[in-house]
Amino acid sequence: MSLSVHYIAAPLILILIYKQEVKDNKGSSRFNILFKGLIFLSFIIISNYTFAQVGAPVDSVKSDTAKIAAIKRKQVADLKKQFDVGDLFNLVLHPKKDPDAPVKKSSGITIVPNIASNPTIGSQLGIKAVAGRKLGDDPNTLLSVAATSASITTKNIIYFYINHNIYTPGNKWNFQGNLVVAKTVSPDEGLGIGNNPGGNGVDEILANPQRKVRALNSLYFNIREKVYKEVEKNLFIGAGASFDIRTRIKERGDTSIHQLTPYNIYNDRHGFNGGDYRADGLLFNVQYTTRDNQNRAYKGVYIDAGFRINSRWLASSKNSVQFTTDFRKYFSLSDEHPEHVIAFWNWGSYLISGNVPYLELPGTSKDGGGFRSGRGYTSGYFKGTKYNYSEVEYRFPILNNKFLSGVTFANVQTANDESGTKLFQTWQPAYGAGLRILFNKATRTNLCLDYAWGKYDSKGFFLNLNEAF
Repeated sequence: MSLSVHYIAAPLILILIYKQEVKDNKGSSRFNILFKGLIFLSFIIISNYTFAQVGAPVDSVKSDTAKIAAIKRKQVADLKKQFDVGDLFNLVLHPKKDPDAPVKKSSGITIVPNIASNPTIGSQLGIKAVAGRKLGDDPNTLLSVAATSASITTKNIIYFYINHNIYTPGNKWNFQGNLVVAKTVSPDEGLGIGNNPGGNGVDEILANPQRKVRALNSLYFNIREKVYKEVEKNLFIGAGASFDIRTRIKERGDTSIHQLTPYNIYNDRHGFNGGDYRADGLLFNVQYTTRDNQNRAYKGVYIDAGFRINSRWLASSKNSVQFTTDFRKYFSLSDEHPEHVIAFWNWGSYLISGNVPYLELPGTSKDGGGFRSGRGYTSGYFKGTKYNYSEVEYRFPILNNKFLSGVTFANVQTANDESGTKLFQTWQPAYGAGLRILFNKATRTNLCLDYAWGKYDSKGFFLNLNEAF
């Protein structure tokens, strides 16, 4: 009923009210009659105005579909402005292609020669594939990523791995895991953060304050899987298991297990077999994430904290309980160019009880993600039963089409030792800079070339796919 119809009907209803009042209450005052009539008229007008504001019911399905389509159109428009290695190949192979021709959707898979170099592995040659895809149609679903690689290095390291970080549609479930099979050479610079204990010769060998490098050869196998369930928006609770197996461990140049080296001293003190061991345990974690991309976030936060419980009944060599934390925060400095980012990372692992094998102690580049912490030092350069690492990085585009970007970074790490040095007592810094080449704009995959400097004349070139964190 329109407002004009209401205004025609209202006076008629007022007349009826007046007649009824006179008939039923001959002694009633005209004031009462008029008052009741005004109330009724007010109700008519107010109700008409209220219903006029409601309008037709909204089709929520159509509304959500329209929002999803708008987000996808914006994402496509943003990608068209960017230039990656795939576009470079097309430009070289198809130079006469019409620039206004329809743009082929970028693949979520990147396959590249696995050419890398860093102080830990030497020079590396192999093949690597990384993939990224959002599952389902919900635009809020986080990007699922996976990678695999097979390689050999100049330090006689043979390495194969598969890892994944998958979010189901709507982020209801998150699956994280990896499989590693490797013939490794692990550099060893001793236990602790580089402090000289003084006095005790055995403790000094273990702490290795001069950072004399040794090497440990071994066969290494790892199977790890964690399953997270979203319990609130962006909040996940998870559980899983990890099996770390090392065998045929031999220290290069060591002809006797009784030779005084950091590895042998630690094993004697904590009751480990120097030739092989297992560290098998259950994982219990809580995760909170609002990152907009798993490969290269512009904004958001990632927090993961949990316990690892190694147990003999899982075939672990020793029982132990560790608590780990992983915190990452990303600040985009520009709405127009969100690639301007300040990123912060803190990772820590703390032994609560029991004993952990020497080569599984937390330390430099031992983070459970991409093993990319501590640029400037080799893997395991600093380590202890308790370890904490922090890094800040500034990321910025160099070219307007985002093909080239740059980074500067600085990090610090601290660890305890067995000579009385406490966690957070001594810090070891490193710093560096690097270039980024946009390899796959659909998944924000970058080729990363970094050079970093640390203490003890430690430095090196680091080449990888995707950001360190």
